[in-house]
Amino acid sequence: MERSVPVIGLAGFSGSGKTTFLEKLIVELKRRGYRVGVIKHTHHPVEFDQPGKDTWRHARAGADAVALAAPGGVWLGRKFESEPGPEQVISLIRGVDIIVIEGYKKGKWPKIEIYRYGATERPAVLEDELLAVVTDACPCAEVPHFGLDDAAGVADLIERIIMKKL
Repeated sequence: MERSVPVIGLAGFSGSGKTTFLEKLIVELKRRGYRVGVIKHTHHPVEFDQPGKDTWRHARAGADAVALAAPGGVWLGRKFESEPGPEQVISLIRGVDIIVIEGYKKGKWPKIEIYRYGATERPAVLEDELLAVVTDACPCAEVPHFGLDDAAGVADLIERIIMKKL
């Protein structure tokens, strides 16, 4: 399946700072005018709505998809027979210029590795998928390196390599 929207992933173990860095990267990409989609993958069950509320009740009754429309946006929950793969989730996102995935470490897209010295071991990102490393440690791969606060530098790289802007 060919993707029309570029996808990049953030790889790193729990506690490495993926979410914190992703927040900074989203702000920077939005500042540059991009519409950003984010997919967060977890292996833990989650509750998407408050128990007792209408949409929660609709889902509990068996609805396969539940959308909550309100001023400022729509929240969509959809059931799958089994845990959806990344391509299934990616296909649900429309109207964005780039999708950033936090999780789904095994997907075949460029990845930015987040690594903090002393906090975690380095994730095993395949060399041909590794776009950059964001770290507070010394350079540890033959790819561009950025500091944990350098969202602008990473956004520059994304524009140049992924978005194909000069």
